Amino acid sequence: MKKVPYRNQISKFLGISLVVFLLSSTSLFSQEEAVAADTEVAAEATASAGDPAKGKQLFNQNCAACHALDRKMTGPALAGVTERHDREWLYTWIKNSAGMVKSGDPAAVKIYNEYNQAAMTAFPTLSNADIDNILAYTDAPPVAAVVPPVPGAVPGQAPAASGISNELILGALVLVFGLLVVMLVLVNQTLRRIAEANGVVVEKDKAQKRTPIWKAFAQNQFLVLVTVIFLLLGSAYYVYGYFMQVGIDQGYAPVQPIHYSHKIHAGDNEIECKYCHSSARVSKHSGIPALNVCMNCHKSIYEYKGNPEGPSPEDLANGYTNDFYTGEIKKLYKAVGWDEENQKYTGDSQPVEWVRIHNLPDFAYFNHSQHVSVAGVECQTCHGPVEEMEIMYQYSPLTMGWCISCHRETNVKVEGNEYYDKIHEELSKKYGVETLTAAQMGGLECGKCHY
Repeated sequence: MKKVPYRNQISKFLGISLVVFLLSSTSLFSQEEAVAADTEVAAEATASAGDPAKGKQLFNQNCAACHALDRKMTGPALAGVTERHDREWLYTWIKNSAGMVKSGDPAAVKIYNEYNQAAMTAFPTLSNADIDNILAYTDAPPVAAVVPPVPGAVPGQAPAASGISNELILGALVLVFGLLVVMLVLVNQTLRRIAEANGVVVEKDKAQKRTPIWKAFAQNQFLVLVTVIFLLLGSAYYVYGYFMQVGIDQGYAPVQPIHYSHKIHAGDNEIECKYCHSSARVSKHSGIPALNVCMNCHKSIYEYKGNPEGPSPEDLANGYTNDFYTGEIKKLYKAVGWDEENQKYTGDSQPVEWVRIHNLPDFAYFNHSQHVSVAGVECQTCHGPVEEMEIMYQYSPLTMGWCISCHRETNVKVEGNEYYDKIHEELSKKYGVETLTAAQMGGLECGKCHY
């Protein structure tokens, strides 16, 4: 009878199986993503006469700072905009909105008044074909991506987040490892049966059979090498993802010592943002309003009576009742030392320790007055729909890439500004354009924000 070294053959076979399985898994993920992308492009291509794919790119470059498809931002939601306005009207509005408002166009004046009388940035460089592409993108129906079922998910329940989550990837890796263990046992049994059927005597080491799995695995250098490489790559992925989130507090909404509803003040009562944050016009910082600014109104407004329609079910569920808001006004009186009964200050005031929400790194320079007073940027561009926020939160990521994208897409308003007369003329000739972006005016120079 012939003897064969069985253990070495099994080890090589398992090592090759591990590599092949990992490569096939990666290929499967890539194929599913490619199918989803092709499905989305195909659905968009049939939406209208324009090219939705090109329209999406133009939308992100020119429109996304102020508009969304499905919700109101600085400007109205743009999904299905061709159903609300004539296409020729849209051509003129996008290229010269201010001119249409001055001409008294009813629809243009209505939009102008509805959105705080803030003129929309004109885009005279966009051709009708470009606008058709954008409109094709805004009119295209949303395409549901093909997402593989998540283990343990409840049927009919929407997934918590789009894309492949880290938990799903980790679960897949655990499943792969389990399958490899099963393959090891099955291949072992199968090859032994084949060898015995062919009359081949397989060397059996009784001591080896009692060796723990972890020790047998540690003795196989090839499997150890592949596993170490795999773990190092996985660790690098998670470490990179962790460090890329350092300092990014998008969605941060701390609880303040005195509850302040931007929804009531900026939304229901339409109080101008810069009435409270007045230093945003002339200073680097927007400033936290002093409590005496609050008392300008709350000397007379000592209780909250609510909207005529009454509190919404959502407000009731969160405890935002009339009594709750009235209690917060009493906290204000206590902080400023206001004697409500005698209508005078007692002098016994207490500091309010507000929790900061928006905080840039110390090495980044940002000037509110340069953006608010000079550039005319609306507060909602960076801070989101503040007038709809019950609790103020950080709306934008405030990352370097986010700022650079804005500088590349935002045109500088040079009309009526003598400082820009000469430099605008020179740079317009250099770039061959009529309007200049903040990036073309030097907005990407490192020293502008880091000095």
